Amino acid sequence: MLKELTVEQFVSAVASSSPAPGGGSVAALAGAQAAGLLSMYCNLSQNREKLGDLVGMLQKAGEEARFLKTKLLGAIDEDTIAFNRVMDAYRLSKGSEVEKTERAKAIQAAAAYAADVPLQTARDSFKILSIVGEIVEKGNPAAITDLGVANLQALAALIGACYNVRINLGILTDKKLVGEFNREIDEILKQG
Repeated sequence: MLKELTVEQFVSAVASSSPAPGGGSVAALAGAQAAGLLSMYCNLSQNREKLGDLVGMLQKAGEEARFLKTKLLGAIDEDTIAFNRVMDAYRLSKGSEVEKTERAKAIQAAAAYAADVPLQTARDSFKILSIVGEIVEKGNPAAITDLGVANLQALAALIGACYNVRINLGILTDKKLVGEFNREIDEILKQG
């Protein structure tokens, strides 16, 4: 599993001549790092008398950050699995008309999945950005730069994930589905 590699091993895998892991997995990692930093900011802001009623809000934000971190770590591998499904579908036999039909269906299903995985990364990254916006400057001032880096990483994850959604939409023939994906990523990018 990619998420279990060392940092050096993961970066080396990305730097190799293999097309996966690629941008989708890296975007998910950026989101997971953002969630980790958000969680750290919240943890460093708890049990401080100066914060009073804000501690509960920061604890809740930290819990959500840890949940999102776990989801995004899973997306590192899921994105590569999705890419491999697309490649496997393209490798299916197309000797007979039945095989051509089945291959076309498999490609469409795999492409939809390959678009949906980074879309979920974008959604989760947007949630991180939203939480950062809610708690900015409400926690430990000494950790504000960590929250700033979390914000940057979440934005990079969101934009990178949307790039990966769009590349997979080029394979889809269902115009209605493509339109739904495009509308959602346009909105996420705008709000992000």
